[in-house]
Amino acid sequence: MTQSFAAAIAAFAPRLPLGVALSGGADSSALLIACAERWPGQVSALHVHHGLQAAADDFERQCRALCARLGVPLAVRHVDARPAAGQSPEDAARQARYAAFSALAQASQARLAIQSIAIAQHADDQVETILLALSRGAGVAGLAAMPQHWQRGSLHWHRPLLRVAGAELRQWLRTRGETWIEDPTNSDERYTRNRIRARLLPALAQTFPHFRDTLARSAAHAAQASELLLELAQADLAQIGTPPRIAALRALSHARQANVLRHWLKSCHATTPSAAQLAELQRLIAACRTRGHGIDLKVGAARVVRAGANLACLDCYN
Repeated sequence: MTQSFAAAIAAFAPRLPLGVALSGGADSSALLIACAERWPGQVSALHVHHGLQAAADDFERQCRALCARLGVPLAVRHVDARPAAGQSPEDAARQARYAAFSALAQASQARLAIQSIAIAQHADDQVETILLALSRGAGVAGLAAMPQHWQRGSLHWHRPLLRVAGAELRQWLRTRGETWIEDPTNSDERYTRNRIRARLLPALAQTFPHFRDTLARSAAHAAQASELLLELAQADLAQIGTPPRIAALRALSHARQANVLRHWLKSCHATTPSAAQLAELQRLIAACRTRGHGIDLKVGAARVVRAGANLACLDCYN
């Protein structure tokens, strides 16, 4: 079920000290204010200056003014978030942002000893992520959408507002007389997320009033299924070996073979096959029954080849 903002903050139990990712917008401003009031002296703000639009300096000024008023330390990092060839602007900005938050937290360890970072993504953001995953034909890992908590190294990451509607955060700020800055790109419908927010969410609210709750339940089911598939893939990979033995792969069911191949490629070679590439690789494995039968296939950013009785993955594809 969706939560009130107050209930979400009351249930939030991060390791302290806490860093709050602050953009200057409504969602992150509400999260910072509430966390600073709950844990005075234990909260700092982390702001990433993307440099992608003229308003970026305004975002930083808004963050500095809010943190000065709250008496909260602010760390700012400027990044180059321009996309690489073939990369979406949203993905480039997201990767740069998370890398910058990690760097800010590490740089602040001696002074602030940050143990956790909180991000203000909320229930509407989660719905948008699920709908994007559906539009791309994602499997259960994609449909699981955004996790509420994860850990990288010693740093804990949290999304405490995933069950809070975005409108409630803005209303909470209004009742307190708080201000925030609007990102001009949020109304630009060239971005798929913005089209979902402007067109699909109102239609869902009319047709399925409780869509946030039902989609969140589906995402939770998908997350559980994804965890089970990972456990099965790890067990199967231990049995078939690393690199995988072709004969052992052929002994698996089609679904388990696909599952373990995806896991091997991702965990050992940091590449993800498309559905068509995976299907072709499985076809080649099924046909590979003689010594002279070769395998040489582009898979993701790599190349899978036959090496004797095993598969091998060449990480640099030319």
